[in-house]
Amino acid sequence: MTVRRPTISDLAREAGVSRSTASRALTGRGYVATPVRERVVAAADRLGYVPDAVARSLRVRSTRAIGVLISDLRNPFYADVATAVERHLRSRGYHIIVANSDGLDEEERAAATVFTASRVAGVIVAPVSPIARRLIDAGVTVVEIDRQMVAGACDAVLLENAAGAEAATAHLLELGHRRIGLLLGEMNWTTGPERLAGYRAALERFGVPFDDRLLQEAPHAPGGENQTSLLLDRCSDVTAIFATNNLMAEEALGEIQRRGLAIPRDLSLVAFDDISWMSILTPGVTAVAQPTAEIGRAAADLLLERLNGERTGDPVVVRLDPSLVVRGSTAPPPA
Repeated sequence: MTVRRPTISDLAREAGVSRSTASRALTGRGYVATPVRERVVAAADRLGYVPDAVARSLRVRSTRAIGVLISDLRNPFYADVATAVERHLRSRGYHIIVANSDGLDEEERAAATVFTASRVAGVIVAPVSPIARRLIDAGVTVVEIDRQMVAGACDAVLLENAAGAEAATAHLLELGHRRIGLLLGEMNWTTGPERLAGYRAALERFGVPFDDRLLQEAPHAPGGENQTSLLLDRCSDVTAIFATNNLMAEEALGEIQRRGLAIPRDLSLVAFDDISWMSILTPGVTAVAQPTAEIGRAAADLLLERLNGERTGDPVVVRLDPSLVVRGSTAPPPA
């Protein structure tokens, strides 16, 4: 005996609404008053109604899935952003497919291929290459986060990186530091140049000459040379280190401890990205905090507005402000 599955018409009758209202309530596409949405969801639970995702994807040539392409899942910053995206989209009836590129172009291209083959409705990407163009050409709606590789081609949610780096550097300068080593991330991404610009702006504001010997670029690829060791060997007069992402901050902390130096007595340390471990150390690490939950929600909202036709026209860039969290890892330089 074949059991008949409830249809959208059955659900509409049960909830006392039209078919279109029932559909909007379940899909999140279009406005439905909250009490009506709750009534439809309750009716669906009573009937055991399950939308036919396969049939719907064939009609609209997409699914209720959103691709999230992250450049480094080892990095807690990206894990937190992806979590915020997933929670926000789940509340709107979507689910996410997460892919990790490990910062490699070929892995990013492979993930893009999987997303387009899966007919995802859209993609949120922390790019390492102009992969958004390939997705856009395939008809996929894209939002870039953290960094921008195809400016003007799609929406983006970015941080005010220069302002965050300037605040961190100014904090050290106000304490009296003048030899501030900078561990810098990839310069072919927008984050690296912007954070360098903030560092230089603070030096200029305090009348401190810029010395490129204090810069140590730390490539993204894991397993390379210890960048903090290279910096300290080259500039033994460094009194503070500004690590422009949390992974470099972790490396810097390990090298400082390996050398038997005390924080902040011998060397002050500031990080970009306020990760949970930074607040539980003694002393805690002074850090530039990024609003990870807000980044994820803003990216998800931009994507949904495009998918639902609520936003049209030229791409927009949303820039969010960081904040400086001062802890015990920074103090005046040793006499």
